[in-house]
Amino acid sequence: MIKIPGRLTVRTIHGRNGPFNVGRLAASIGEFVIKDPQLDQFSEGVFEGEFLLLEIRPASYFAGGRLVVEVRAKVGEMLLTEDGMLVTQHGPRFDSAEMDPLEEEAAPAPPVPPAPPAPWPGEPMAPPAPPSQVDAGEGPGPQASETHAAGREANPDAELFGLLWPLGQSVKLDPTVDRALFRRQVSRLKELGYRFQAPTQTWQAAA
Repeated sequence: MIKIPGRLTVRTIHGRNGPFNVGRLAASIGEFVIKDPQLDQFSEGVFEGEFLLLEIRPASYFAGGRLVVEVRAKVGEMLLTEDGMLVTQHGPRFDSAEMDPLEEEAAPAPPVPPAPPAPWPGEPMAPPAPPSQVDAGEGPGPQASETHAAGREANPDAELFGLLWPLGQSVKLDPTVDRALFRRQVSRLKELGYRFQAPTQTWQAAA
C-alpha cells in the first residue's frame, strides 16, 4: 500500500455491454492501468491528485486476436484537486479493443457438489430432522413478506439503490458492490439529473 501523487487520464470505451471507463495513472514510479469500478462515475478527462495504491500486479487478456499484457494498479482512495481537464490528443494512448472488466470478472458456474454416499447395507440410517417450529410472534408473517416484496416491485429505484434510498441532495455510491449493479446506479443517477463531483466523488442533485 502506497500513496503517491499522479495524473489520472480517464477514457470511455464503448463495448458490447455498453460504455465503460478505463484509466491510465502516470506517477513518479511508473504508469499503471486502472480498471476499478469507481472510474465508471467519471467523465473523460485528466485528473490530478493523490492516489492510494492497494495493489500493483501484471494482468493480461486477449483482444483482437492478440495478447495484451499490462501493469495494473488497484486504487483504494483518490484525493483529487479539481473536476478534471479535457483529454487532449497528446495524452496516453488507449486501445479501442480494451476488454470490459465486467467480462474479466465473469466467473464460471460453481461445480455441483456430489450427492452424499448411500449407506452400506445393514447400516442404520439417521432419522430425519424434525421440522422447525416457528412461533406466530417470531419474524414477519407471509402477509408482511408479500407486502414488502410488492413495495420493492412498485419502486424499482428503492431496489436498485438499497440502503441509499431515498436519495438525498448528495449521494456517494459504494464501488465495492457488484460492478454491473454499480453501473446501473450510475446510469440512473444521470437520468435523475445528478451531477458527479470528482474531488469529493459524490453525486449532487440539480439545483
